[in-house]
Amino acid sequence: MPIAFVTGGSGFVGRNLIAILKERGDTVRALARSERAAEVVSSLGAEPVHGDLNDASSILEGLKDADIVYHSAAYVEDWGDPKIFHQVNVEGTRCLLQQAQKAGVSTFVHVSTEAVLVDGTPIVQADETRPLPQKPLGLYAKTKGLAEKVVLEESDSSIKVVIVRPRFIWGKGDTSLLEEFITIVEQGQYSWISGGRYLTSTCHVRNTCEGMLLAGEKGQDKGIYFLTDGSPVEFRSFVTSMLEARGIDPGKRSIPRPLARLAGWLVEKLWTIFPISGRPPLTGSALRIMGEEVTVIDDKARRELGYQAKVCIEQGLEEMRQANHPSAAS
Repeated sequence: MPIAFVTGGSGFVGRNLIAILKERGDTVRALARSERAAEVVSSLGAEPVHGDLNDASSILEGLKDADIVYHSAAYVEDWGDPKIFHQVNVEGTRCLLQQAQKAGVSTFVHVSTEAVLVDGTPIVQADETRPLPQKPLGLYAKTKGLAEKVVLEESDSSIKVVIVRPRFIWGKGDTSLLEEFITIVEQGQYSWISGGRYLTSTCHVRNTCEGMLLAGEKGQDKGIYFLTDGSPVEFRSFVTSMLEARGIDPGKRSIPRPLARLAGWLVEKLWTIFPISGRPPLTGSALRIMGEEVTVIDDKARRELGYQAKVCIEQGLEEMRQANHPSAAS
């Protein structure tokens, strides 16, 4: 019976991955840095390994006899302390990889993001041949890009390392990105950027997990694979459908993109110069990731891994509707 070690197990992707691994009969251990996280992974049938990404001894113990690591944990914010971003996303990845190699783990699947390409230029129909930017925009983009370099450059011949880059992960039970949208809308702060009538790639959470599993099984060593739901969709229509599935109306307010960029620049300057608590309402990196077209091509994953993106967008949206209105389920 395969033994899998999962990081980020109490998060959106991790919870879904653990459920799939358990359903197929794998033994699963999941790193848990809090009691709440330990309770979540335990409820899914995984064995919690208490510690964080920089706790080498706990990780090494948890990796004993493990066959594969699925590394989905990250500090996913668009603003914050640079030291935290670096400690979690870069040094945490380095520590996990080092311990996996010490433990004799054969495969390491690293969950990255299309955000590693963000540098202020358009990301339109990008594939894996597009190089990482010299000057990434935002701490998340910068540190996730550095984490990829750690995985590719510091792995030895004893372990296969594979990177997946899902774009815009969504689905029933999302406790991260969708909740941010809902909070902003409910606070009356949401505006479409130039109407929101631009394309975006998306990746349902179960499609993300499908890609992760296939990457572990069939991925090329040091291979990088984008993951999507297939053809891009209009950002406004898609986000509206997600929010309406939760009973939320995003409204019609819109702000021109040039004005949004200026506002984002001014806000970042204010938050940098003055000791303002909390995160800024708008950042340049967030505008680049969600305020304009971001489309990527997953042909490589389909060709090399046999990736199919089995959950279509309408199926995923219907699951969300039924979760919010269970009485409407047939």
